[in-house]
Amino acid sequence: MTLPIHLQIVNLLAALLLLISFAMLSQRRIIGLVTLFAWQGLALAVSTALVGWATGQHHLYYSAGITLILKVIVMPWIFYALVKKLDVDRDVEPMINIPTTMLIGIALVIFAFNLALPISQLAGTVTRSTLGIAMACVLLAFLMMITRSKAIPQVIGFLAMENGLFFAATSATYGMPLVVELGVALDVLVGVFVLGIFFFQIRETFDSLDLKHMEKLRER
Repeated sequence: MTLPIHLQIVNLLAALLLLISFAMLSQRRIIGLVTLFAWQGLALAVSTALVGWATGQHHLYYSAGITLILKVIVMPWIFYALVKKLDVDRDVEPMINIPTTMLIGIALVIFAFNLALPISQLAGTVTRSTLGIAMACVLLAFLMMITRSKAIPQVIGFLAMENGLFFAATSATYGMPLVVELGVALDVLVGVFVLGIFFFQIRETFDSLDLKHMEKLRER
């Protein structure tokens, strides 16, 4: 049975989200990481709007709009400003080399698809086939968080993991209630502002955003 064109586009966007997640794993420059995060947000917003149009779930339009404003415009602008202000647009060497990280990422994708298989069979949504990709994006974002020593890439990894969780919610249950989504969006936005202040404090104290320097505080 051939899927409708809009569902084919959703599946294509899901595959694009997975590719962007792998690209973020291999990206060594912070500015490039921010750009990939913005593209991931755009793909997520378009996918959410398409699911809302296909299923008549009008609250997904609001979710797509919130994602577009926050993840594509506001947060990337904040990160670009932080990178310029802190002058940290240089190569980011991960704690694990890139080839090993990519191999671990492939293993996590296989694990995610096997984990999502019984769950997607129970889901009654037309987008349940993308649940495995959503869970893979969550795991890849978590892997990026734990393999980077710089503060900004770790925060971007956390936000990318939130993108994967939102895509998983859309795949399994057509998203969360709008009130919950607004609350999460506000919390994330406030958190980014607070972390921006935190970055400046780290830079002023250690003249670097490498979190390894914070071990000095524990030794004292």
